[in-house]
Amino acid sequence: MSRKLTDEKKNELALVANQIRQSIIEMLLEAGSGHTAGPLGMADIFTALYFHLLRHDPKKPDWDGRDRVVLSNGHICPVLYAAMGHAGYFPLKELATLRKFGSRLQGHPHREYLKSLETSSGPLGSGLSQTVGMALADRIDNGNSSGKFFYCLMSDGELDTGNIWEGAMLAGKEKLYNLIGIIDRNNIQIDGVTEDIMPLEPLRAKWEAWNWHVLEIDGHNFEEIVNAVEEAKTIFNKPTVIIAHTIAGKGVSFAERDYRWHGDPLGKKDVPGDPPKEDQVRIALEELRTLQGKIKSEHQ
Repeated sequence: MSRKLTDEKKNELALVANQIRQSIIEMLLEAGSGHTAGPLGMADIFTALYFHLLRHDPKKPDWDGRDRVVLSNGHICPVLYAAMGHAGYFPLKELATLRKFGSRLQGHPHREYLKSLETSSGPLGSGLSQTVGMALADRIDNGNSSGKFFYCLMSDGELDTGNIWEGAMLAGKEKLYNLIGIIDRNNIQIDGVTEDIMPLEPLRAKWEAWNWHVLEIDGHNFEEIVNAVEEAKTIFNKPTVIIAHTIAGKGVSFAERDYRWHGDPLGKKDVPGDPPKEDQVRIALEELRTLQGKIKSEHQ
């Protein structure tokens, strides 16, 4: 079923994504550790998934008919937790427990702590193989009848790992049409620019070589995100991967496109050329709250 976006829905998603970004900054401030750039950059993707595209029920997280979401690059879990919290999987106040002892919201997703998670993660590169296994098992168990889709969220730096390509090869061989990969193509990783550290291009051609349907989108454009996922659902002879071109640190002007914010929260360190650490959180939240008001006023 097509889920075409109305202007009203686009506005609603933009507001939610902005709230999620604010939650990410507040969570990381409270935790005193964690990753900033990737979560902020993926807020629009996760908003589109949890507030428009997924077949799911936050009140029944173990519903068998739900779509499955696997976060392979688990270190960006603040955006997953924030999206789930805003969607109603747990109280928003629980976001403040990120990375604390006894919290369900660990620094990498831990399925035994939070049952609404599909997998636990740790070393990068495992998520695609896990998702391939789920999608293949569902097809074996249910043929073409279950209607579920299996989403794997990956980072571009993570594609340096060989396990990703083993999973990609098997998915292409098995023509797993029920599998949708989404790559956060923000062009940075912890030590710098991806094309300097381990060049990925031609990235599209690599996935096509493994028999994947490949789409490239602006990862901050809700219409492109939704259209790409809807197109992926119509491909019945191969898996689909969506290369989502995103801006690391999206929404915080001094952090955008800067690999130095890959693995630290705002307010923890001074970065040459950026505001002093004691001002970073205030400035970031002011920018996002100003944008929140602008989004609202433009659609009144």
